[in-house]
Amino acid sequence: MLAESREQLIAEIDRRLEDKLIEQKNADLLKRLIKNAETLSDAIDIAELGTTWKRTGFHFDKRLEGQKGNTIKYFKKNEDLSFSDGKGGVIHKLIIGDNYDALLNLLIEYRGRIDVIYIDPPYGKDSMGQFADTNYNNAITRDNLLSMLYPRLILAKQLLSVDGAIFVSIDDKNQAYVKCLMDEIFRENNFIACAPRKTGAGDAATRGDSELRKPYDYVLIYSNSRVEVSLNKKIVGEKQYPLSDKLGSYYLAQFQASGSDSTRKARPKLYYSIFLQEDGSLSLNRNLMTIKELLPSKVNGEDGRWMWSKEKFETSAKNELVYDGDKLKRKVYYDESKDQNKYQVEKAFFDDSSFRNAEGTNLLNSIIGKGLFKNPKPVGLIKHLINLISNEDSIILDFFAGSGTTGQAVLELNKEDDGKRQFILCTLNEITDINPNGVAYDVTSKRLKRVMAGICYDETSDFEWIKKNEPYGGTLDVYEIESVSNAENTKGKTAFDVIDETLYGKEKFKTLKDKIDWVCSNFDGTQRIIESDEDWVKRLGV
Repeated sequence: MLAESREQLIAEIDRRLEDKLIEQKNADLLKRLIKNAETLSDAIDIAELGTTWKRTGFHFDKRLEGQKGNTIKYFKKNEDLSFSDGKGGVIHKLIIGDNYDALLNLLIEYRGRIDVIYIDPPYGKDSMGQFADTNYNNAITRDNLLSMLYPRLILAKQLLSVDGAIFVSIDDKNQAYVKCLMDEIFRENNFIACAPRKTGAGDAATRGDSELRKPYDYVLIYSNSRVEVSLNKKIVGEKQYPLSDKLGSYYLAQFQASGSDSTRKARPKLYYSIFLQEDGSLSLNRNLMTIKELLPSKVNGEDGRWMWSKEKFETSAKNELVYDGDKLKRKVYYDESKDQNKYQVEKAFFDDSSFRNAEGTNLLNSIIGKGLFKNPKPVGLIKHLINLISNEDSIILDFFAGSGTTGQAVLELNKEDDGKRQFILCTLNEITDINPNGVAYDVTSKRLKRVMAGICYDETSDFEWIKKNEPYGGTLDVYEIESVSNAENTKGKTAFDVIDETLYGKEKFKTLKDKIDWVCSNFDGTQRIIESDEDWVKRLGV
């Protein structure tokens, strides 16, 4: 895993050099340091030093998180919180612990396999871990926010599939700064949209005469590769073919081009005269039978153009073009081999009532009770975002999972279209006054258990949601982030003993040597103790 990640980080340094963001000598130094980094965390920290933000003038004081200690972080299954309906199918995952460690571990199995990432990072207030100093209104400082996001987004990009996309919810105070960070990591040419979302907040009177209502936040949308990504369109009906002739059923469509390149200037060869004849036929040549010359209409004061070349006109005009007394129209015939749905491109403005904050709050209250989690995102919003990019067997990741809205959104979509989407949620078990056991235990896991199984962990089902809904069913594996010292050599307690390879999509290794090779290849900070040849032979059992 470290070797692959090094290659990707070095490729990013080369890209910054190509874009003239850093100097050649600095790039060479950074690449040497990355090649010699002992851990992926070190390599990411080194790569971060190569960010200069020359194109945007953007700057933040980087706060490196530092070493995680001489420990190896790994997944351990929580059997008490995991559950299954026994019907097989998709295995969803909830990972409890630092999302940086979770992402490192997910790279082992899911590198390049995640189709959709959605995150709602803690940009407003409350704890954000080691660097949660505050400046205004108890809000997290931007340096802390951006420093926290940088290494996590680097890992997220490595998890994202080549045709995948990432969605980031952010408020208006931090949108510009986080967008610059996203431009750096995912590249500006992979930016798709900054879509306002109507939150519903701010509709009440503001607290001061100088204030404006702010009923919006934003969703930043980036693809991993703009060449590969294809956004889904909304189906708004079926094509109708009300007319017919000897060639079949058809409808009439415009013959003049529209869109960004619809002018004569853009495509000069597609601007030409067409001559209407007395018998209703069309020709490229004026003659004694000509009664009218037809030219493309103006487009914003410029000459327009036709959709066909002259060559296409010569071969197809007789059967496929008609003049309706005002405009030229082309016949579009029914073809059973083609998709007959009518589509509409989605707008980059999320104003549906199901996308508003109140919907998220009311839904969560009906599942786990009131007041246990503030400002959950609405399920409708996450469903909409997933549908923009995913198919029915996508893998969806949320590494700031909070109350688990993304998980429920995936479950609802699967129920609606019998899909096999998988969700992976990562959340820190933050302890608060209202969540004394931690958010992951008191909110996230309980929500998923209730909506999937119809009961809570204590076998009770006295919550409002279940009175009007059927549980979704399915399997949830819950993992905790555990650690083991890289100097541990007590039998049964080493990394090679405690790490369970089956939690990473592997079958049990047949030999200890295979297990050791796999652990050393995939985990940061593996054993540094040097064994004697005798101890090594004894450990391998040969």
